[in-house]
Amino acid sequence: MPENAIRAEGLRKRYGETQAVDGVSFEVEHGEFYGILGPNGAGKTTTMEIVEGLREPDEGTAQILGLPSWPRDRGLLRRIGVQLQASAFFERLTAREQIHTFAALYDIPASRADNMLETVGLTDKAGTREDKLSGGQAQRLSIACALVHDPELVFLDEPTTGLDPQARRNLWDLLRKINSEGRTVVLTTHYMDEAETLCDRVAVMDNGKVLRVGPPQDLVQELGVSTLEDVFLQLTGREYRE
Repeated sequence: MPENAIRAEGLRKRYGETQAVDGVSFEVEHGEFYGILGPNGAGKTTTMEIVEGLREPDEGTAQILGLPSWPRDRGLLRRIGVQLQASAFFERLTAREQIHTFAALYDIPASRADNMLETVGLTDKAGTREDKLSGGQAQRLSIACALVHDPELVFLDEPTTGLDPQARRNLWDLLRKINSEGRTVVLTTHYMDEAETLCDRVAVMDNGKVLRVGPPQDLVQELGVSTLEDVFLQLTGREYRE
């Protein structure tokens, strides 16, 4: 087994005049719940897409599970699960039909797909079309589809954005369960409370750069402040805006 689940070194990505990712480096340990925290536009999603192998970096390298993420390695696809910021479902299919379709792509038995629906608490919505699910239910279905092939490493890009407080907390319980089963989880979020509640360590990002990495409470104590929002203020000189 490689030393780290993820190793990113010197990642850079530019779009025109915008430096979306500017020299990002970090490591994620096996079994860790790792957060990439920052306001909208900080570079979190682009960083994730480079690490996942969805985008080619202009500079730098990323390895996942000991293998380069770019060029894309088909052998890695069965070992990682990716839940994108915008859920991508097949139109007009029910929840059960959605996850059965994803399972079929990996030659996974339908019984495993049904078990995943139960895991995410959607058995009673199995016959409901995706466009009739609530926001929280759609996010849980998206995560179930990302997990149906039993990946070692799971990427979740702002999975609770737009959910009401109760739906967010329900999803937190699911994410804890995913991690407790031994999977490495990498989460991007712009919610401070989410990072503090779920993550073993966080990388605080802004303007395409990683400003500081560490356990949330350690960062707070290290900088002598009260909250992660205060950490961001001290690092950037400006208030945090979700």
